Amino acid sequence: MPVAFRKCRQQRSSVLKNIIDRSLAVVGLLVLSPIIMALACLIRVRLGKPVLFRQIRIGLGEKPFTFLKFRTMTNARDSHGVLLPDKQRLTVLGRFLRASSLDELPQLWNILAGDMSLVGPRPLLPEYLPRYNAQQCRRHEVKPGITGWVQVNGRNALTWEEKFDLDVWYVDHCSLWLDIKILLLTLLKVLQRDGISQQGHATMPEFTGTGSITKQHE
Repeated sequence: MPVAFRKCRQQRSSVLKNIIDRSLAVVGLLVLSPIIMALACLIRVRLGKPVLFRQIRIGLGEKPFTFLKFRTMTNARDSHGVLLPDKQRLTVLGRFLRASSLDELPQLWNILAGDMSLVGPRPLLPEYLPRYNAQQCRRHEVKPGITGWVQVNGRNALTWEEKFDLDVWYVDHCSLWLDIKILLLTLLKVLQRDGISQQGHATMPEFTGTGSITKQHE
């Protein structure tokens, strides 16, 4: 297939995907608004302010944006004022929100803002950028998603290297039909509550480069 034709087809597919993403985000926010408001009130009562967890993440073309999630951790600190490890700050409510993926609902606003898609590689931290190799950087050739190929193939039970390989595979094979398949598989995975965390960690260790891991993040 000629390169010019393939690029043209990819551009048309991207435009269609953006329309579908934003349309479904609007519908999702309208339909789920009672649940979103109820969760916001519950988090406010149980954890206090802020209700939302905001963090800078990297999106399409390595562009930073403000990523939203429902807050799942306390601000508990040690005697020196340093935040306790994630595992100690993750609450029972927070575990439920993560296990059910309800903590991801605020990302519908990220989709409306044009920073995210329903399906794509999960957005990661800015400090990871210089740690990627050339192949891993390709994950930023598409918009990040609320769910993705990684999430239906192991999620946080996978190593970082396995995740990046799956992200790049998605970049090379992304299509409307693959996105539909991933969304359907995501519903199944949420019900099964598979791969929520990596063994020994609250979620997933920080990526510090191939073969090296240290702390965790929300």
